[in-house]
Amino acid sequence: MSAAAAKPILYSYFRSSCSWRVRIALALKGISYDLVPVNLIKDGGQQFSAEFKALNPMQQVPALKIDGITLSQSLAIINYLEETHPNPRLLPQDPKKRAQVRMIADHIVSGIQPLQNLSVLKQMGEKKMEWAQNCIASGFQALEQILQHTAGRYCVGDEVSMADLCLAPQVANAERFKVDMGPYPTITRINKALLELEAFKISHPSRQPDTPAELRA
Repeated sequence: MSAAAAKPILYSYFRSSCSWRVRIALALKGISYDLVPVNLIKDGGQQFSAEFKALNPMQQVPALKIDGITLSQSLAIINYLEETHPNPRLLPQDPKKRAQVRMIADHIVSGIQPLQNLSVLKQMGEKKMEWAQNCIASGFQALEQILQHTAGRYCVGDEVSMADLCLAPQVANAERFKVDMGPYPTITRINKALLELEAFKISHPSRQPDTPAELRA
């Protein structure tokens, strides 16, 4: 079998919100894949191995081997899947809605998640919980305001989009860091609707091959 025809391989960590975004996209688009777990905690972090560094020099998950190439960065991966497997679409056809989807996705992947990423929290020592809470809360305050203008059932109107693939994993991070979700009713409502969808259930951190027994659904 040629590299291009081989089954895609996703390098993922069950709890990584960036990996979860890609798992949702693969599930929505019905793409079957093999999963290789990369434990970000064990052995000082398996992402730092020479083997994984050769795969992704940024030493982060996710990475996806697909169609003979290796991609990293969750949105780059999702955009590739969108262009090669257009159905169901994750970007609206209307240019204004499409821009809103990208705006919300960027808000989360550039403006919130990197600030509370594992590598940053390691530097924060005992203050890491407080730091993560503050970063997520300030990002969610802005996001709640934006969503009040763009949301229907989901982040932008009534179709699941790339924005939603970023939202649900970020809410899971917020819950893990014990962020009070009271001030964010729109985020909470959308997240609840998303978690009822099959693609979000099967890709959930509690249902991965590398999920520890005590965290399994």
